[in-house]
Amino acid sequence: MDLTFVARITIIGLLAGTLGTGSGGLVTLFTKELPSRFLSLILAFAAGMMLDVTFLELIPEAIDSGGFFYGLTGLVSGIILFLLLDNLLPHCHHSGECQQSRFRKMGILLGIGIALHNIPEGLAIGTGYISSESLGLGLALIIGIHNFPEGLAMAVAMDSGGNSKARTLLATALAGLPMGLGAFLGALLGGISPIALGFSLGFAGGAMLFITCHELMPDAHNLSQGHSATIGLLLGVVTGILITG
Repeated sequence: MDLTFVARITIIGLLAGTLGTGSGGLVTLFTKELPSRFLSLILAFAAGMMLDVTFLELIPEAIDSGGFFYGLTGLVSGIILFLLLDNLLPHCHHSGECQQSRFRKMGILLGIGIALHNIPEGLAIGTGYISSESLGLGLALIIGIHNFPEGLAMAVAMDSGGNSKARTLLATALAGLPMGLGAFLGALLGGISPIALGFSLGFAGGAMLFITCHELMPDAHNLSQGHSATIGLLLGVVTGILITG
């Protein structure tokens, strides 16, 4: 295997991950205190996009790659792990700090979830690039685009949780780093065990599903003014279909 070729694929995966999520973090640099209506809209939009990614990409690809059993096992494992993480993370106890604490926890969970699902997506870029350069580049572009609202949701949560702008931007960019690792492994190995890939895709799907249902959607509706949460969710679903279609 040509090491220059592997390095090029790794850099492409790295850029797709860090620029995709990091560009979402950039938005908070140009905003002050975000109004509740906007927060609701963005969180719901990200939730709609994540539902698309989970049900239209991660779960079908998990089942296609590793079979129904391993795809479903990965999905359930991802849900269980994030349920445990949610219980381990601190919960708010004082009303004045409650909302900020919830956003901090949401930012942490989103960061972990994004990082986890960037690994199998990086693998897809790496293996796709070996099959066809145009396929690999196309996957990198699509994945980078749909990482933007995920990074934005993470950034909004961290910013609303009291983190500094610089820390928020750095964290969103770092969440994309594992995509470079996945692309490296995909290029180096020329592929991966179908069972391992199916499980990891299902696991990422379970993580994203838990975060969407337990964090993004409830908070979007709690902050909603008028139909902002509903509109954001529908816009996210439609945008996700257009991107992944």
